[in-house]
Amino acid sequence: MQFAASANSTCQVFTRLAGMREGLSADDLDGLLERPLVAVLATYRSNGDVLLSPVWHRWRDGGFDVVTGGDDVKVRHLRGDSRASVVVYEHAPPYRGIEVRGRAMLGRADADVVRDIAVRYLGDEGGGAYADRGHDDTLIRLEPGRLRAWDFADDV
Repeated sequence: MQFAASANSTCQVFTRLAGMREGLSADDLDGLLERPLVAVLATYRSNGDVLLSPVWHRWRDGGFDVVTGGDDVKVRHLRGDSRASVVVYEHAPPYRGIEVRGRAMLGRADADVVRDIAVRYLGDEGGGAYADRGHDDTLIRLEPGRLRAWDFADDV
């Protein structure tokens, strides 16, 4: 099936992908979680509204590690309601992605963890300089209560 833009706009043709493969594990995503893609972290405000925040992350031992400052709004939300979700996905075929939902655990972020995550996104020099600032002192750890992984590999 194809879709086209309206007559008043630049015409682009889009092809609908045939099928999403579901029921995958993190290991089925062919290194997606090793790429420095920005994740989206969902936390809950006290009124129940969701806050979506772009975050740097790393995947270790079956869960996500995110570091931030102890007074950050995400941490304040998680102190009140530990439910959280993280989504990581790619913007090009085969459009692999993963969503993890669960209860976040808060802890102290060791300097090595902060450096590891910063270097992942900024390289050795920039990541080291970022970590040396010492602003990120809190670790958000999210292990799957529910994990959903997908791709469109059959369409590629």
